[in-house]
Amino acid sequence: MKEILLPTDFSAVSEAAMKVATELARETGARLHLVHVVPPATDPSLGSEQLTRLGRLFGKDLVVEVALLSGRAAREIAKYARDTSIDLIVISTHGRTGVSRALLGSVAEAVVRLSPCFVLTVPVTLGVAGPDEGTPVGSAAVLASGCIVCATESSDLVCETCRTRIRAEALEHKLAAERPGRRGSPA
Repeated sequence: MKEILLPTDFSAVSEAAMKVATELARETGARLHLVHVVPPATDPSLGSEQLTRLGRLFGKDLVVEVALLSGRAAREIAKYARDTSIDLIVISTHGRTGVSRALLGSVAEAVVRLSPCFVLTVPVTLGVAGPDEGTPVGSAAVLASGCIVCATESSDLVCETCRTRIRAEALEHKLAAERPGRRGSPA
C-alpha cells in the first residue's frame, strides 16, 4: 500500500477515519492524500484554510498531500482516487438513518460504489468520543446540542455549513433535471 486517500468534511465524525488512515499510513509508509470536496456554488476559501491547517498537524513522520476539490463529493473522491492511483480510501460513515439519509444520501455508500480501489468505511462510534468521554458522536446526547448532519456544535438543528451544502446539492439536481433533453415534455 503506497497511496491512502482520506476524504474529510472537517466534522467531528471524520476524526475516527482520520485516526485509522494516519495509523495505516504510518505503519505502511504510505503517502496520505487529505481531500476535501467543496459543493458547487460554495465559497472554497473556508475549506482551503481548514485543509491546509489540518495537513500541517500530521507531523514530519508522514508524507501528506492535500487537495481541495469542487463538485459532488462521491464522484470527485472516486475521480481523484482513479487519477492518483490510490490503493485505499478510508472514509467515515455518519451513521444517518431515516429522513436525514433519504434527504442527504450517503457519500460513503456512493464512494464504495464508484471507487476504483478498496474502501475502508469507519463507523462514527469507532474511537470518537463526544462531550462526555465515551459518548459516541452519533448518539442522541450529542445530536441534541448539535447539527444532525455533521454532529458539530450548533444551536440550530442543521448548521449553516450543512444547510449551504444541502441547498447547493438541491440546486444542482434541479438544474440537471431542467437541462435540454432531460425533460419528458414535447419539443
